[in-house]
Amino acid sequence: MENVHKEPNYMAVFYWLGVLTIAELVVIYLPISKLVIGALLILLALSKASLVALYYMHLKFEKRTLGIIALTPLIICSLLVFSLLPDLTAVHHRTRAAAPQAVPAEHK
Repeated sequence: MENVHKEPNYMAVFYWLGVLTIAELVVIYLPISKLVIGALLILLALSKASLVALYYMHLKFEKRTLGIIALTPLIICSLLVFSLLPDLTAVHHRTRAAAPQAVPAEHK
């Protein structure tokens, strides 16, 4: 027996993707901190990626194992970003230039 599922409404998904894209553009111009803007943009991007994966890549109708396989690179990428974050946000310290020393009289 074949697993038959109802055909998803692709146009509704398309419109939701458009709404989320407009929301991303609005978030960029909000007068809030860059950290909050970045977090909101990441959440919006993840929601758009999940809509595309679920409906256009048909992961919603596949077995759970295939969904886990599709999520594995996202988890690995997140771990790599968070492990490299301290290196990316490091503060570079400059040393002071050595003050010119007076030349002794015998060397003049």
